[in-house]
Parts: sequence; structure tokens; C-alpha cells
Amino acid sequence: MEDTHGKIGIRLLEAPVSRRDDPRARSYIVDHLSPGTTIRRRLEISNTSGDAQHIDLYPAGADIVRNRFAMARGRTPNELTGWVSLDRSSLDLPPGGRGTARVAIEVPPAASRGERYGVVWAQAVAEADAAHPVRVVSRVGIRLYLDIGRGGEPPSDFRIEELTPVRAPDGRPQLAALVHNTGARALDMSGSLSLSDGPGGLSAGPFAADLGVTLAPGAAAPVTVTLDRRIPDGPWKVELTLMSGMVKRTVSATVTFPRAGAGTPVPPDSGLLSLFGVLGGLAALLVAVAVLAVRLRRRRAAAG
Repeated sequence: MEDTHGKIGIRLLEAPVSRRDDPRARSYIVDHLSPGTTIRRRLEISNTSGDAQHIDLYPAGADIVRNRFAMARGRTPNELTGWVSLDRSSLDLPPGGRGTARVAIEVPPAASRGERYGVVWAQAVAEADAAHPVRVVSRVGIRLYLDIGRGGEPPSDFRIEELTPVRAPDGRPQLAALVHNTGARALDMSGSLSLSDGPGGLSAGPFAADLGVTLAPGAAAPVTVTLDRRIPDGPWKVELTLMSGMVKRTVSATVTFPRAGAGTPVPPDSGLLSLFGVLGGLAALLVAVAVLAVRLRRRRAAAG
């Protein structure tokens, strides 16, 4: 439910220098910390409504459930929220106003290894009155992905294992990519799909992947791209690029969209094969250079 009493926003104002190229670190607090470490981040809270707002700030727990980032109800805590503090618990903002707050995360010296999840929330409540008979709670938050452990950060990686063409119940074609998190950090999947070499030489896209899939380490789930219903069945050459943070993978395949339901899963062209092709080309070039060098030495020897 949308109400002019409840339009607020929140964003990060800073991120670690080591993650300046990581798009997730510009939206969420994503970090790897040793036990006993403290980090601080500045947040900006905005009131985009036409009314003054009292905005509460607080941390709450979260987890990854069924391949979704699941926020706990209300102010439900978890282990991570016990490490989180804010330099202010609320703000009063005029219409269109902005304010800042600083969040600190203090990792206990005895904290065990592993990744924790949480949210820092900004919440405004519009109480029911004669003009608005329903009490409206509006909240927006910054996700926390905090990995604890000594030494370097665990790797982030994933593999696209198969592509399945699908016809959705509403008639739109879809491509479902089975993605396996092969790393040790959670992944928030995004990406796009382009089509080429279609009927009559048609091309289409790019089409954005449906958002919302978060994969815990070791988990696998489909990431779906929904296309325009006017797209012909095919066959099509598809090129799919998926990413999470700075990890990006691109695969291609030839698919035909079924008239109904799911089609036959197709193994994507392996990026490894492309790598082997590049290495093979380099090896052939090196061999040719070596052969040429030997011939030149022989000619010089014969001429001498």
C-alpha cells in the first residue's frame, strides 16, 4: 500500500576502497572482516513525501530462505544485529528533507567463521486518522552481508549449468538458467539475455533477468529472463550474461521456445571451450614463430 505519509528512502554514502568496482557494495554493506574488527558506514535517509516524517532507524535479522534474501519480521534480531549500532535511533525530516546516520559493526574477538545477514531499516509510520483510516508502516533498508574469518576473503563464483526455454502461463517466452553457487559467499543474481540468428535473421534484446534470486554458498536455483510475447519460437542463438558483484559469466546456446510448458534443457556452450580455443590459437602461433625462427637460422647458416 502506498501513502503520501510513507515515502522514504535510504542509501549508502560510502563503501570500502577495495570494493569500489563492486556494484553490490554501492547498495549493500558487503564485507569480509576478521574477529575483533570494527567498520563504520554513513547512510543517507530521505523524505520524498509532502509531509514531515518521523523516521526510526534500527537493525534487524535476515537470512537466505528458498533462494531469496528473507528479512525477519519487525525488529527480530539475530547474531549479527547484536554487533550493529547506530549513532542515532531516529530522525525528523521535513518534506523533501535529507539526513545522515552512521552505522557501526563491531565484530567480537571470539566470533566464529561464516557469513551473516541482516538489514539496517529506516521506518516511518502514518497513524490512522479521519483522512487515512488505515495505519501505514513504510520501511526501506540496507542489506548486510558480513563474512567473518581470518585471512583473505573466501572466493565468490558461480556456474551456469543448463538453459531451459519455457512458455509462461501468460504466453510470454522465458529462458530459465540453472545457476550453481560454487563459491563461499552469497550471490545476488542479475544479468541480461540477447537473441540473434532468429527466424529471418531477426535479433532481439537485451532483456533483463528477473531480480530477486539470492544464492547461498553451494545452492543452485533457476534465474529467469522473461521476453516479449511477440518473440517468435525460434530457433534462436541466445547469449546470456549473469553477474553478482564483480563476478560475471557469459554463455550461449541455441534454443527454440515451446508452445506451452518447459522445453528440453540445453547445456550452454562452455566458456572453458572458448578458453581452450584461445589457448590453442596462441599455441599454434608460438609453434609457427618457432618454426620460422629455425628456418631463418638455417638460411643464415647456409649463407655464411
